[in-house]
Amino acid sequence: MIDSKSDEKYMRMALKWAEKARDLGEVPVGAVLVAADGTILSHGYNMRENWKTPLAHAEILAVQTASKRLQQWRLLDTTLYVTLEPCVMCAGALVQARIKRLVYGATDPKAGGTESLYQICSDPRLNHRMEITTGILRDECSGILSDFFRERRKQGKQKLPPS
Repeated sequence: MIDSKSDEKYMRMALKWAEKARDLGEVPVGAVLVAADGTILSHGYNMRENWKTPLAHAEILAVQTASKRLQQWRLLDTTLYVTLEPCVMCAGALVQARIKRLVYGATDPKAGGTESLYQICSDPRLNHRMEITTGILRDECSGILSDFFRERRKQGKQKLPPS
């Protein structure tokens, strides 16, 4: 059974994956996909820059890995923990995968696809909707992103767009 204490535990795991992304020069976003019994099915972290593809978002990689592991595209009764509100592409993938619950830390007012700009995961016109919990470890999740972009600006490198 997943509760608020578990939410923090899994979000801390997602933050560790965000740190891995940061250490590789990627926008620090991490994700962990968890089964209803608490089993970790997969994880992901941004790899767009290293893999040279716009599709390598943390959420997409976590969903792909779990689908391959379970040999099915329907990821029923799962919860995805992600450090940043999913974009439109990722929100669409979560709906397609039939994720039951989404938990994210920081909102993304510039590109958020679940609540900030669009409400893809709860749109009644779509055939699947999911429970959404926001703000879990918000300060830590937004902090790693703010620190990353501050450092990039300090180094004089071109600012990367949000993931």
